[in-house]
Amino acid sequence: MTRLKKWGKRLRNFLIFTVLLVLFLEWWLNIPPPTIEDTSAWELKRTEQAPDFYTLDNNWLRKNEHGLWEAYIEGKPFERGAILGNLAQELIVQQEVYFVRQIKNIVDSDAFLYLLRYLVGFFNRSIDEFIPLEYQQEIYGETHFCSDEFNSIGSNYERILNYHAAHDIGHALKDYAVVGCTSFSKWEENSTDSNLILGRNFDFYVGDDFAKDKIILFINPEKGYKLATITWGGFLGVVSGMNEKGLTVTLNAAKSGLPTSAKTPISIVARKILQYAKNIDEAFEIAQQHETFVSESLMIGSAEDGYTAIIEKSVDKVALYRSDSTSIICSNHYQSDSFKTDADNQNNIKTSASNYRQIHTNNLMNESPNLDYLEVAKILRDKQGHQGKDIGFGNEKALNQLLGHHSVIFMPEKRLIWVSTAPYQLGEFIAYDLNAVFNLNRIPTRSLGIDSLLIPEDPFATSPEFQDYVDFRQLKKELTLLAKNGSDYTEAALEKAARIIELNPDYYHAHELAGNFYKAKGLYAEAIAAYKQALTKEIATKTEQAAIEEQLSDSKTANQKH
Repeated sequence: MTRLKKWGKRLRNFLIFTVLLVLFLEWWLNIPPPTIEDTSAWELKRTEQAPDFYTLDNNWLRKNEHGLWEAYIEGKPFERGAILGNLAQELIVQQEVYFVRQIKNIVDSDAFLYLLRYLVGFFNRSIDEFIPLEYQQEIYGETHFCSDEFNSIGSNYERILNYHAAHDIGHALKDYAVVGCTSFSKWEENSTDSNLILGRNFDFYVGDDFAKDKIILFINPEKGYKLATITWGGFLGVVSGMNEKGLTVTLNAAKSGLPTSAKTPISIVARKILQYAKNIDEAFEIAQQHETFVSESLMIGSAEDGYTAIIEKSVDKVALYRSDSTSIICSNHYQSDSFKTDADNQNNIKTSASNYRQIHTNNLMNESPNLDYLEVAKILRDKQGHQGKDIGFGNEKALNQLLGHHSVIFMPEKRLIWVSTAPYQLGEFIAYDLNAVFNLNRIPTRSLGIDSLLIPEDPFATSPEFQDYVDFRQLKKELTLLAKNGSDYTEAALEKAARIIELNPDYYHAHELAGNFYKAKGLYAEAIAAYKQALTKEIATKTEQAAIEEQLSDSKTANQKH
């Protein structure tokens, strides 16, 4: 009885300690919002002019006939955020649902998901100290229109603030690089009419649904330059954009060590550059002012300078890379002298798909000596490997990996932007003239897209091969789940393992998925054959190649025992 009392006392003390710890963490990790004296902007009411078309004073949001949302906001920081939150409230709520759903797909334990809240909270506990007050106010204004469904993760303000660092944390935690973006630019004699032109793929993947509702957001701030950014509901940072001075910014992740503490999210640095810089030197000066979570490249195109440069920023140094020719390419590694001896960067070049994509992009650019916007779109949509080799749809070595959030084309001197529509980079590219947009003195009654500059849909989007790829993506989920569910299997499951290879025969990962299924079910001879076939294909990274070789070795050993 004494022993039971002793254990009961220990259990009680443990529960008390746990409750006190949770309460302490809730207090300590709480991020207070900025103080706003006048929150009356939250009480403003939007007007629904038509389905998917809302207005609020001079501000508006509408969905065009191509499925792309267009929005315009103006004014002081808090008011801008509040107005955009009001106009786009359904998009903000839905986008968070998609985002959290993807997190749950990765972290399938509710207990660990709850723990993750405290881990992220601990890591980002001082993130507000590294975000300029203007953007804190703008984000806070928007959060009033978020859903209360996810309050267990954090307050609306805490969640949305942390989501602005999702790009940074995501690429740090997934082998320290989750995005395989590619950007490139030509100018002077190497582009049509000698105009500066840039193209970029933003391959940040947070599930298929996350990329459905893209927004081109036009911002007329109280201070700084007017700007346009390609974004999504709830996100006020910048990953791709251009300002009224013809300065462009695009982000490319680079190899990085694991971050150890909160710093300025790179999307906030990019936003500040776009709002307050008119040339490359000013952009570089702003980049030097902020410490960041992880390593990142910022490609800066400048109408004033007439060329493009790359700001290479790691957690402890920053460099400006200028090309010695009239073109420049940025994938996911550094090129400046400052990083030539950097161990992480050198390892990244040797082991990742980054250098392959850079070489392939250069080859494609050389095939189009006078690069115009149609040729740029063609390069961004390229799904092959070197010299047109079929490397499988979805391969990270391709420029178009068929999973990207958006593609964008800039002609800074003409203030022209083209934005891709679904699916992936295959849909129509809609053109916008920033001069025309920011000179409007009324709310438009139709899309601001320029019909004469529209880039047609890629024929691949309606081809049987694309449908096979869509089916492959679905079957990948099913086969991965089947491989986890014990050693039992059915004829139908075997057919799926064979079918996934038929759907994407040139892709090493299709053979690897089949091999994983066979191995999990004890069909070692079939697994060996699948892994061997995978190794004959163009494998994206050295890490993935080593994993397949290990699976092959394990299957051979298991087969000998049987």
